[in-house]
Amino acid sequence: MFIEEKQLWNKFVIGVEEEIKLKDFLLNELEFSTRSISKMKREKRIFVNGEFRKPSCMVSSGDIIEIPIEEETSDFVSEDLGVGVLYEDFDILIMDKPAHMVVHPTKSHYRGTLANHVINYIEKSNEKYKVRFVNRLDMNTSGIVVLAKNAYAHHRLSKDMSDDLMNKEYIAVVDGVVEDDFATIDEPLMISEENSILRCVDPRGQRSVTHYQVLERMDNSTVVKLRLETGRTHQIRVHLAHIGHGIIGDELYGRVDDSLIARQALHACKIGLNQPRIKSRIEIESKLPEDMKELIEKLGGKSIDY
Repeated sequence: MFIEEKQLWNKFVIGVEEEIKLKDFLLNELEFSTRSISKMKREKRIFVNGEFRKPSCMVSSGDIIEIPIEEETSDFVSEDLGVGVLYEDFDILIMDKPAHMVVHPTKSHYRGTLANHVINYIEKSNEKYKVRFVNRLDMNTSGIVVLAKNAYAHHRLSKDMSDDLMNKEYIAVVDGVVEDDFATIDEPLMISEENSILRCVDPRGQRSVTHYQVLERMDNSTVVKLRLETGRTHQIRVHLAHIGHGIIGDELYGRVDDSLIARQALHACKIGLNQPRIKSRIEIESKLPEDMKELIEKLGGKSIDY
């Protein structure tokens, strides 16, 4: 079992409950990779009861294993962009990304990104870790973005995501009246042969599954909640367009009308994940942003918090 939570910000601290080889404990209990264990051995960062031990040694019930977390920082420009924090612990930082913001710096967006803000946040928090995004959102999609504060947390969260242990929900406002209250879109997606930016439904593509539920119907539009079973690029946008209900404001797959909304009406509203070390379940929600509430009102909806 893990020791006091306050000790976990800059190191792993865990008690041994039965006799076992240290390497097997690190592999099976903490799920470190063989490569990570070799690196920790070289750097002498594995301690048992306060003394360095090689992975080949045996540990017994009652022994305390400590592994300091040594992190470097990412080399991004530091900017305070006013992004809200939804949750934070010793392994995870969850941010509430606004629309019109790129997640990671690129040649054309090297400032004003979420990563730039995270660097500023890290500096103010007097911590030290790399910017490691577990999930990403398109520039014009708002909502929940998860970051891992260390390599172990990133590995665990990424694996959980690939094993469908991370639940991600979105709210979208789409064209037309969606008939079914609940349905699943199970259509394979691949990169368009005509434009590498676009994705399309194609039997040669990767299986992609999106579940949706109607929240509110207006005269010629619908508010839907969506849950991703897979996480392909542009998955929600392409799937909704494929069934004839493109997202309002989506310049690639939907209908653009600046008088209604200045971006695609898609918001990452909820995430459920397992804390990498404690294993407790974390459920985080992000409120619907004002521009989407205003859009729903313009379309004749109730503009409530779904």
